Amino acid sequence: MRIRTATSLDREHIRAVHLRAFPEDERDSVAKLAVDLLAERTTPRTFSLIAETGGALLGHAAFSPVFMKNTEHLQGYIVAPVGVLPDFQKRGIGSDLIESGRQLLLKMGVHILFVYGDPGYYNRFGFSADNARHYTPPYKLLYPFGWLALVINEYDRAESDVELSCVASLSDPKLW
Repeated sequence: MRIRTATSLDREHIRAVHLRAFPEDERDSVAKLAVDLLAERTTPRTFSLIAETGGALLGHAAFSPVFMKNTEHLQGYIVAPVGVLPDFQKRGIGSDLIESGRQLLLKMGVHILFVYGDPGYYNRFGFSADNARHYTPPYKLLYPFGWLALVINEYDRAESDVELSCVASLSDPKLW
């Protein structure tokens, strides 16, 4: 298996992964988000990683910057969405995508990585609600217990709440 940066040529394969990886009530919006993030032009950059073997795309993860009000020195990202084809789940592919993204963000000097997902899955990477508690997500969360963060590069932690905003593709309250 190889992990590489996704390009616009991977668009339909990425869409297919998320359409198969997510439940029926979520799959269309998640697949659209994954494809839309490929076209985001942001500073710092938005990027996607894919896992493939033999030319077949098995999984995808997107990483996009979050913007923090009143904290010029702090860099943050969010990982969303993450999807792996059902036949290849529970084989470490999602873990490899997240870890590869974390390594890239570490080299970029990013301080904190957020996720809105299942704590049972993301806690094993070091994501925790405690790390996210002073960071207000861009929209009201349907499941607040899923707001988690992972410290990548140490920094002086916020003592008061910091409001976050996100890239255009994630700026839809229905995604939260």
